Amino acid sequence: MAAYTIKPLVTATAVNTGGRNGHSETTDGSVSVNLSVREEMGGPGLPGTTTPEHLFAAGYAACFGGALEFIGRQHKKDVSGAVVTCHASVGPREGGGFGIAVKMEVKVPRLPVDEARALVAETHEKICPYSHATRGNIDFALEVTGA
Repeated sequence: MAAYTIKPLVTATAVNTGGRNGHSETTDGSVSVNLSVREEMGGPGLPGTTTPEHLFAAGYAACFGGALEFIGRQHKKDVSGAVVTCHASVGPREGGGFGIAVKMEVKVPRLPVDEARALVAETHEKICPYSHATRGNIDFALEVTGA
C-alpha cells in the first residue's frame, strides 16, 4: 500500500465487479449499487442502475457542502440552507481517453452574493478534499448565488 501524505481520519472501501455494467458496494454495506452504461454512451441504460458519474457527483456535492459548513463556522457566517448541485460529465479528452468535467452550483440563501462567493471560493481552494483531488485534473466551473 502506498504511503499517505495525509493522516487518515476515515477510510471508505468499495469493491466493483463487472466495471460500468456491474455492481459496486462498500465493504461496510452502506452503499450497494448496480451500474450500467447509459444509452448516450452506447450502453443498455438499464432502469434502476446508476453510473460512476452519479456517484462522483453525489459525493462531491456532499463533501463540498460539508466543507462550506466548516468554513461558515470558522467565519461565523450563516450558511444554513445552502444547496450544492454538482453536475459531473464524462467525455472524450483531446489527448485520448476520457475525462471528467464538473459544474458546481452553490446557493447560499442567507448571505449576500459577495459574501457567499468569498466563502465558496475558500471552500474550493482550501478545504474540500474533492476539490484538492481534482484541481488541475478536470474542467471545473463554479456558479454561486446568494440572498
